[in-house]
Amino acid sequence: MSRRRLRFHLPAVATGLRSAWQAGYGLADLRQDIMAGLTVGTVAVPLSMALAIATGVPPQHGLYTAIVAGAIIALTGGSRFNVSGPTAAFVVILFPIVQQFGLGGLLIASMMAGVILIMFGLTGMGRLIQFVPYPVVLGFTAGIAVVIAVLQIPDFLGLQTGELGEHFIANLAIIFHSLPSLDPLELGVGIFALAVMLYWPRLNLPVPAPLIGLMVGALAAYLLNLWLGGGSIDTIASRFSWEINGETGNGIPPVAPVLMAPWHLPGPDGTPLDVNFALIRALIGPAFAIAMLGAIESLLCAVVADGLTRTRHDPDAELLGQGLGNLVAPLFGGITATAAIARTATNIRSGARSPLAAVVHALVVLLTMIALAGVLGLVPMAALAALLFIIAWNMSEARHFVRTLRSAPFDDVAILATCFGLTVIFDMVLAVGVGIALAAALFIRRMALLTQSDRVDTRRDSSLATLPDGVAVYNIDGPLFFGAAEKALSSLRIADPTIKTLIIDMHDVPSMDVTGIMALETLLDDMARDNVGVIVVGLKARMILKLRRAGIRKVPGQRLYCQQMGQAIRVARRWQG
Repeated sequence: MSRRRLRFHLPAVATGLRSAWQAGYGLADLRQDIMAGLTVGTVAVPLSMALAIATGVPPQHGLYTAIVAGAIIALTGGSRFNVSGPTAAFVVILFPIVQQFGLGGLLIASMMAGVILIMFGLTGMGRLIQFVPYPVVLGFTAGIAVVIAVLQIPDFLGLQTGELGEHFIANLAIIFHSLPSLDPLELGVGIFALAVMLYWPRLNLPVPAPLIGLMVGALAAYLLNLWLGGGSIDTIASRFSWEINGETGNGIPPVAPVLMAPWHLPGPDGTPLDVNFALIRALIGPAFAIAMLGAIESLLCAVVADGLTRTRHDPDAELLGQGLGNLVAPLFGGITATAAIARTATNIRSGARSPLAAVVHALVVLLTMIALAGVLGLVPMAALAALLFIIAWNMSEARHFVRTLRSAPFDDVAILATCFGLTVIFDMVLAVGVGIALAAALFIRRMALLTQSDRVDTRRDSSLATLPDGVAVYNIDGPLFFGAAEKALSSLRIADPTIKTLIIDMHDVPSMDVTGIMALETLLDDMARDNVGVIVVGLKARMILKLRRAGIRKVPGQRLYCQQMGQAIRVARRWQG
C-alpha cells in the first residue's frame, strides 16, 4: 500500500520579476516603475511611521521594514505588483507582543514567522489560503480596525493615559477615566490634519493626502509650540529618542538601517532579552499567528492585484518571498511585513510594470529617512492618530460589513459577528480559529442536508414496473461522508417484512469516506441478518475498490454490485424466484 508523505517542492524564486521580464521589459517600463515607486514611496513614509507607533515601537522601525522587507519581498516574491511593508492588520497582533516581550521579542517572533512562511511556500500551502471564508476575513479585519481606532484616541485627544495594555476592555476603561485630561490644542491639530486628509483627494492633485495632512499638521504644531514658547504639542521628536553607535538624538535617526542582533534589543523591562528555549516556546504561538495573517493578507493582496492587471501570481513563491523578507528585515530593525493592499493599488494606478517599482519605493523611503529625518520628527502625534483613523475606516470595509449583515444567510452573519467580537475582545488568532471551525461545521451541515435517500415509487416508473413484489428501490443522491452517511443510510432500514430484496441506486454518489463505508457495511450486515438481499447499482469503480479493501465483497444470492439498473432488475427477479 502506498503512503502519502508531505512533499517539499522548490517554488521558483522571483517569479514576479521573471514574469515581468518575459513579458518584454524596456526603458519605457523602467520609467513607469520609477514614477510609480516615487509615488508609493511618498505614501509609505507616513504610513510606515504611523503603523510602527501604533504597534508600540519607535517610528524608524516601520521605515526599516519598508526599506529592507519591501525590497527583498519584491525581488524574491511571486507577484509583479505587491508592495510590502508594515500594515494595519498586524497592529492587533504585534501590539500585545511588544507589551509582553518588548521590541527584541517582536523582532525574534517576526524572524520565526519568516521561517514558518518559508515552510508554507516549500510545502505548497499557498493555494490553501483561498479556503479561508469571506465572513471570517471580513470579521477579523473589521475587528482589527476597531482596535486600531481605539488605540489612537489618546494621541488624538491628547489624553494622559500612560501606556495602554493589550486588553481592549481595559484600554477602553483607561481612556474613559482619562477624558478629563483632554488637551484642546492636541485635539485641534488632530481635527485639522484629519480634515485636510479627507478633503485633499477631492482636488485630484498628484500629491498623496497622507503626506499633505502630516505636513500641515506639523506646520500647525510647530507654530503652536513657537507661539506657546514650549513643547505643548506632542511630536515624534518629543516622544521618541534614539541611540546608534554612541550617538543620540530625538525623533528619527538620519542613518540607513544597520545590521543588529534582535536579541540584544530591549525586552519588556528595557534590558536585553535572555534568549532561551522558554522564550522561543512562548513566541511560537505569536509567530504562527503572524505567519498565518501574513500569508492571508499577502495572497489576498496578490489576488486583488491580479484582478486589476489581469496577471497571475505564484502563491508559493509569494509566501517564500514574504518569508525571506520577514527573516532578514528584523536583522536590520524591521518589524513584521506583508503585502499592503492600499499601497499595491496605488502602485498599479501609478503605472507600475514590475517589482522594480516596489524596490524604488524602498529606496525613496531610505532617502527620505536620511535626508529629512529632522522634518519627520516635527510630525505631531495627533496628526498620525488622524491618519490611522482613516486607515482603520478604510480597513473596516464598513459598507461591506453592513451589507453582509443585512443580506447574507444567517449562518454567515453568525460567523461574521463571532469573528468580529472575538477579534475586538480577545485576539485575532482565536477569532480566525473559531471562525474557520464554525465555517467548516456549517459547510458540513449544508453538505449533509444535500445528501438524500428516497424510496422510488416503482408503480410510477415504467422501467421498474416489471419488478416483482418484495423488491424495494432506493435512490441515494449526494456524497456519503461523516456528516451525511448515517442520516442517508438510516432511512434504508425497512421494517416491511414482505421486502426480501433491496436495490440501492448510487449513480449520484460522487464520493464516500470511511464513515460512509462503515455505515454502508452496518446496513448490509443488518440486511443479511434479516435475510434481505442487497443490490448496489451504479457505484463508481474506485468506490467499489474501497469497499473491497474494507472487506465488503459480493456474496452470491445476498450482495451484488451492478453498473446498470437493468442488470439489477434481472438479478432481483432471479432472487425472488
